[in-house]
Amino acid sequence: MAAMPFPKIMGVLNVTPDSLSDGGRFSSRRDAVDHALIMIDEGADVIDVGGESTRPGALPVDVDVELERVIPVIEGIRSIHPTIEISVDTAKAMVANEAVEAGATMINDVTAGLGDPLMFLCAASLRVPFIVMHMQGVPRTMQDEPTYADVVTEVYDMLRERVLAAREAGIREVWVDVGIGFGKTLEHNLTLLRNLATFNDLGPQVVGISRKRFLGSITGIDEPEQRDTATALMHALLLQHQARMVRVHNVKMIAELRKLYEALNL
Repeated sequence: MAAMPFPKIMGVLNVTPDSLSDGGRFSSRRDAVDHALIMIDEGADVIDVGGESTRPGALPVDVDVELERVIPVIEGIRSIHPTIEISVDTAKAMVANEAVEAGATMINDVTAGLGDPLMFLCAASLRVPFIVMHMQGVPRTMQDEPTYADVVTEVYDMLRERVLAAREAGIREVWVDVGIGFGKTLEHNLTLLRNLATFNDLGPQVVGISRKRFLGSITGIDEPEQRDTATALMHALLLQHQARMVRVHNVKMIAELRKLYEALNL
């Protein structure tokens, strides 16, 4: 039986001053575009541009601030790479609309369309793929004692409802993300990862585990930027679940994993 294709690699580009592992490193347009070009050369299939931190404890930013952060960067990437896929990581319909006009080709919404009542209608009119993610609560408070009776069932039911709502609004291509680290304890995260294949019938699945705190809890690695090896190893262990995209900070390492996977499965 033929092996499943390796997931697409989505490179994370945070143009924020306060993201968990790389806040402030790419806050200038030039630095952000340069880093995107590096990730593309390393093997990224998609660049995910975000102008609002979603780390635990993060506060929302005004729409004008988010626009000032992301639009010049998307325009800069698009001016150099006319065909690269660009995702905008936003929960605001206005930002999504402006980003697509600037060259974005996908919307990645950590609120699954719940953060802005206009988001689904906006995405449908733009005719771009949309990622719905599960999050319990909001970033500011999501890690304050998250609880579930059955985390797999509850996350599945919420994502299913949001997928149906997105499709009813007219969005043709809906991706799902179980939201590792977004209102989940270590055991919640591990339970979801053990059961990732359960979510594949909802739509193509994105996995976002890169540098996250649960990896540090398991390995004892405190610094997020030192968790890239753990990230790659965990992705290798998760390949059996057949996710369609992985969202990572260290594109080079995951691209090397792809080469190894493809060499074994020729």
